[in-house]
Amino acid sequence: MTLKPKHLRKMLLLAVSIFSLPMASASASTCYGTVAKGRLQDGVQLPADGKNFVAYSSLGISLGRTYVHQPVRDIVVDAYNAVYLAAPDKRFMYGETGLAKGGPFKPHHTHQAGLSVDFMVPVLDSQRRSVLLPTSALNKFGYDLEFDATGSLDDLHIDFEAMAEHLYQLAEAAKKHHVGIKQVIFQKELVTLLLQTKRGSYLRNNVPFMKATPWIKHDEHYHVDFSIPCRPL
Repeated sequence: MTLKPKHLRKMLLLAVSIFSLPMASASASTCYGTVAKGRLQDGVQLPADGKNFVAYSSLGISLGRTYVHQPVRDIVVDAYNAVYLAAPDKRFMYGETGLAKGGPFKPHHTHQAGLSVDFMVPVLDSQRRSVLLPTSALNKFGYDLEFDATGSLDDLHIDFEAMAEHLYQLAEAAKKHHVGIKQVIFQKELVTLLLQTKRGSYLRNNVPFMKATPWIKHDEHYHVDFSIPCRPL
């Protein structure tokens, strides 16, 4: 049977409309409750490494302690890519995030809904080279390290310029994904130094730093909570 031109046009238009429909993502995540009391459905794991970043521990990865809500993963990866373009010589490391299904995540008091990410501070060595924070079981994979009020630890010094650039790119990536940053937890005296960087003015006006004193010291890492609506627990 030979189709008439008008029938052929209708079939082509129908095919185009079908293939133009947005495809639902099979891996889209859903969070419930809050970061302090919540859970996560269809969590995704952060990449183990990239061009300018690594995870804090291969053991932590294998134990499933680096899962997040899907948009959070996309924001983290996009921000690292943007920092690489801006400062390709800088090295970064992320810490713990949460479990695939969320829920209690000892020893953390939060990290339960896939919206929390710990980022280990970027550091400079005695030669002012960007290096990775030394993490091992001996120092609780970096969480037992302690920097002083100037951001120094032995011959390491927090790279505040790199950290500020990373937070700037995180905030910008979050906006592109229609997500916000709810809060950043970092030691107050170190926040003061962070706000003296080239991105300081932007951070002061766009990134909400926690004003209360956290229950544990946050000097070797900065904790970021992203603002994504969650369903009731």
